[in-house]
Amino acid sequence: MPLSAPTSAYVHIPFCRRRCFYCDFPISVIGNRKRGETSSTISTYVDWLCQEIKATPVLGPALKTVFFGGGTPSLLSVAQLEQILQTLDQQFGIATDAETSMEMDPGTFDLSHVQGYCARGVNRISLGVQAFDDGLLERCGRFHRLVDVHRAVDDMHQSQVPSWSLDLISGLPYQTLEQWQEAVERAIAIRPHHISIYDLTIEPQTPFGKQYQAGEQPLPTEAATVDMYRLGQQILTNGGYGHYEISNYAKPGHQCRHNRTYWENRPFYGFGMGATSYTQGQRFARPRTQKTYRQWLNNYQQAGGILDEPSLPVTEQLTDSLMVGLRLAEGIDISAFINAFGAAFIGMLNSRLHPYVTSGQAIFENNRLRLSDPDGFLISNTVLADLFHGIEQLTEK
Repeated sequence: MPLSAPTSAYVHIPFCRRRCFYCDFPISVIGNRKRGETSSTISTYVDWLCQEIKATPVLGPALKTVFFGGGTPSLLSVAQLEQILQTLDQQFGIATDAETSMEMDPGTFDLSHVQGYCARGVNRISLGVQAFDDGLLERCGRFHRLVDVHRAVDDMHQSQVPSWSLDLISGLPYQTLEQWQEAVERAIAIRPHHISIYDLTIEPQTPFGKQYQAGEQPLPTEAATVDMYRLGQQILTNGGYGHYEISNYAKPGHQCRHNRTYWENRPFYGFGMGATSYTQGQRFARPRTQKTYRQWLNNYQQAGGILDEPSLPVTEQLTDSLMVGLRLAEGIDISAFINAFGAAFIGMLNSRLHPYVTSGQAIFENNRLRLSDPDGFLISNTVLADLFHGIEQLTEK
């Protein structure tokens, strides 16, 4: 497959007040200390980030999207954010119309921070609300409470940030369908430009993973989480939010451009502890602790920013494209698959997809494959497993 140059950058800020009970991300817990008490710790990490950025070869035109994820990027000072953005701009250039996104958690910032971030170039904010119920927030190990959510939402409106998103999680312990309906309706009433809904995933090494089994009480049953997904989809689409990706809804003009880089399987730079990059056909995840990341960074600088990683085989690039592309409402263009596997791919596709096409869960037309909303999205893993098995058989021939 032809490789394009990356025009997106993900920057990982690992610091959190505490680790949520469902979280499996690479983070560093700093507790409830004031910003000034943690500035040296965070500043040291920011310096490392900037060193990695400066050591990375420029592979293409200016950046069109930048995404600060975590962790909790809103624990950065305005000056620390500015330092990172200036370094990115000096090394790669940032387009004047670039989308610059920042994840922010209620209770970790005030209006002056939002205004400061926006003045330095942030034009999209993702607000990690997760629930509108103090009991649910506490059971999840979240740092913030509902009063912090209200304050954060007020800050979003007062700052007039051009685009902001609100995150919710479904399928939480003891969560009822009635609570979920209220949460989605409250989210719409707040009037964000974008809403993301994630179904709780139980990761093995997390507190939830050690405490709960998926589908067993006090977690909602699988049938209940399906009902939550359908209800959320109905309320949000009726509320004017376009369902453009399995977990994401947006008002017109407010889709997340950066995340579309992932869903379209396009290359991107990654910077920081635990961050993944996809450049020059190489997909690479950085070490997940500060100590090992620092050691890796020293080696990376000495190697002149060259990653000693094998390129992904064409088949893996294609299956990756299939896996992420079917998350999008428009699905995927299958031309690249036909070029790689020939007419046999169409035969396999027709055979494997027949029951899903018949049921209306998969739609194959105009050389594109997509899943229906919501029925197809709900069985996406099953459809993918069938298609991966079919591709595996094609490669063995």
